[in-house]
Amino acid sequence: RTEAGDVQVMHAGTGIVHAEYNREETPTRLFQIWIAPDQAGVRPGWEARAFPRGQGLRVLASGRSGAAEAGALALFADAAVLAGTLAAGEATVLRLDPGRAAYLVAAVGSVRVNGIAAGPRDGVAITGETEVTVVAEEDAELVVVDVAAG
Repeated sequence: RTEAGDVQVMHAGTGIVHAEYNREETPTRLFQIWIAPDQAGVRPGWEARAFPRGQGLRVLASGRSGAAEAGALALFADAAVLAGTLAAGEATVLRLDPGRAAYLVAAVGSVRVNGIAAGPRDGVAITGETEVTVVAEEDAELVVVDVAAG
């Protein structure tokens, strides 16, 4: 996620040269999440999408069937990246299929994940759960990565 509010997805596939620089006066804050692909030889690419505003979590990027038609950025893995905002006191429920795991970060704000406190930029590893309740302690921006467990 960039300061401008975009989520960017890059896939290296057959190979790519990549470097990142902050040429601005102000510090850049970003999350870099690497997801191992389950396809080889994919053509390199880069896409961006605005960070979703509003209640709940929305799929931003996915390798699952039908996700591209629903507007998700392409991932070449059995994974999904979800994001969204919650106002203080609001809650959302994340449902995970059996055999799935998730990694949740409140990029901004603090939350409770199944009753456990997580501050801004704390990472929460979620395994062995099929339903996760996230309650915003203060206005929060959430990023969740859903992957196969194991």
